[in-house]
Amino acid sequence: MHPLLRLGIVALAAGVLATPAVGGETTYKELPTEIPADFKPVNAGFDYERRTVDIPMRDGVTLHTVILVPKGATHAGILLTRTPYGADGMGHRGDSPHLGPTLRGYDNPADIIVQDGYIRVIQDIRGKNGSEGDFVMNRPPVGHGNPTAIDESTDIYDSIDWLVKHVPESNGKVGIIGISYDGFEAMIATIHPHPALKVAVPINPMIDGWMGDDWFHRGAFRQQMIPYIYGMVNSRKSNIGWTTGYRDDYDLYLRGGSAGDIGRAYGMEALGFWQKVLAHPAYDSFWSEQALDKIAAKEPMTVPTMLVHSLWDQEDNYGDMAVYRALAPRDPSHQKLWLVLGPWRHAKTWENASTIGAIELGSDTGKTFRQTMLRPFLAQYLKDGAPKANVAPVNAFVTGENAWRQLDTWPSSCRTGCKPSAQRWYAEPNGALATTVPSSGDDEYVSDPAKPVPYRVRPIQSWSHGVADREDSWPEWLVDDQRQFATRTDVLTYVSPVLDKPMGVSGEPLVHLLASTTGTDSDWVVKLIDVYPDEVEEKPSMGGYQLPVAMEIFRGRYREGYDKPKALEAGKALPYSFPLPTVNHVFQPGHRVMVQIQSSWFPLYDRNPQTFVPNIFNAKPADYIKATQKVVRDGENGTYVELPVAR
Repeated sequence: MHPLLRLGIVALAAGVLATPAVGGETTYKELPTEIPADFKPVNAGFDYERRTVDIPMRDGVTLHTVILVPKGATHAGILLTRTPYGADGMGHRGDSPHLGPTLRGYDNPADIIVQDGYIRVIQDIRGKNGSEGDFVMNRPPVGHGNPTAIDESTDIYDSIDWLVKHVPESNGKVGIIGISYDGFEAMIATIHPHPALKVAVPINPMIDGWMGDDWFHRGAFRQQMIPYIYGMVNSRKSNIGWTTGYRDDYDLYLRGGSAGDIGRAYGMEALGFWQKVLAHPAYDSFWSEQALDKIAAKEPMTVPTMLVHSLWDQEDNYGDMAVYRALAPRDPSHQKLWLVLGPWRHAKTWENASTIGAIELGSDTGKTFRQTMLRPFLAQYLKDGAPKANVAPVNAFVTGENAWRQLDTWPSSCRTGCKPSAQRWYAEPNGALATTVPSSGDDEYVSDPAKPVPYRVRPIQSWSHGVADREDSWPEWLVDDQRQFATRTDVLTYVSPVLDKPMGVSGEPLVHLLASTTGTDSDWVVKLIDVYPDEVEEKPSMGGYQLPVAMEIFRGRYREGYDKPKALEAGKALPYSFPLPTVNHVFQPGHRVMVQIQSSWFPLYDRNPQTFVPNIFNAKPADYIKATQKVVRDGENGTYVELPVAR
């Protein structure tokens, strides 16, 4: 090939044109770009208009906002969601000109938005994705651990103020809705709200990260949330992924040492929120001052609010019920507060919800919620001339019975306020569980931090990864069959006789544990389980299934106060008392009631070294010791679970 021809081919491949010049020298001229400076897509046939705007806040920071307006909309209500997960992605799918498919996905009630013609607004919160400013995880309200003049409430106020003035198709009425972190935003919007905010729907909201939502449960650190913290705080766009090379998180966290060691190994000391977690392992003022249930309890109730709780929420099963308990006594006439309890995992409300794991629910419970509860509720406050919604103050799905109940208060088993009665189920000799007072004695097991009890069947994947070849991926692990754990020697199992009639349980079961350890610290995990008959004719695969109804962990060092970690006295039987998550379940005839007790739940929660150390995040290998645990029967003062049995 001629040398000049070869040179021309190479130059073209590099995106330039080679031209021979006088004297044999070669000059180069760039080819013009094929990308226009400002391409405007043609949206012919679209049934909505997409606008993006950066809304200015009172301190000059702008927040990136996506506005989706149905074609022909006039006097339409605005439905707002604020998110750290990317407004552009939540408000845009490029494969459809129709608003419904465009919105289908996380945190978008697409069917309701299309049916009732709402203007959909999705906004990046301060410091994330397209918004300016600094990101602070669950930024607390001003005056509650926040010494500045800016919080999420002020940003929401300023955003709503701009929207009602600059979206001419709106009727000036705004509702806010969101799940999880976005649910936290929906709840905090009710504090010092803009007058145009007419309704709020926090779904599975993050309310108190220490007591029982994302970061801790009763003092035990939720170790498998480390990848979430890592991804949320390492960059504005959360585009630096968590990678480990491990197929099984059990191996990753066991070999990694303490949760603090894991963080250090992945460079997390540079992440501001992680440093706060490490510095505040107890329930000190850092956590208690920003708990939204406590804050909301001291604020006026001005915005009608529907709290939505998932009975098998694997991420935030504490906060919404804590808010309900705080606010319900202040709303006896049911003018401002509503509650929905559904048979769901976290963030299941927008999907088909006719099953959860292996459990069949008898109907699409998600659709029922959206169409018969949420839709009329939103319409009452956002649509001009809409009728008053005929939605009960409490709508509660009964698992095991597969039916919705309309109630006035919670907990209750009927519309007229049938309150559950407390019924003790005692740990009995030989692994029995009964309502009779047992004889004295104890049952023991050895808890070994080197071989902790897995919280699910291995291999265990990170919270953020579903497992394509398994049905029981992370989102629905709370309904996993518990038989694999009942056979371990470091798990105590107590089971009742076969029930001869239905037994409904509505409310929070209370654990009363009398136990000792040869260590100086200990975790206690208690599970309430519905054991299916050995043969289930209509679905043989459910034979003998051990369905978790409620499960929780308690870190022993907080026995005398969540803000006062204290070593346990080795060998001494001590009382522990803590609630299990909210249940609304019927144990059917032929089923049995089971309670399991253990001292690790790994790697969901970090291992307790079983030696008292000031901060478990800094525990050293030598601190992790075996301990002999004894669960004590002592008549009425021994170990039992108090069930709120519905009459």
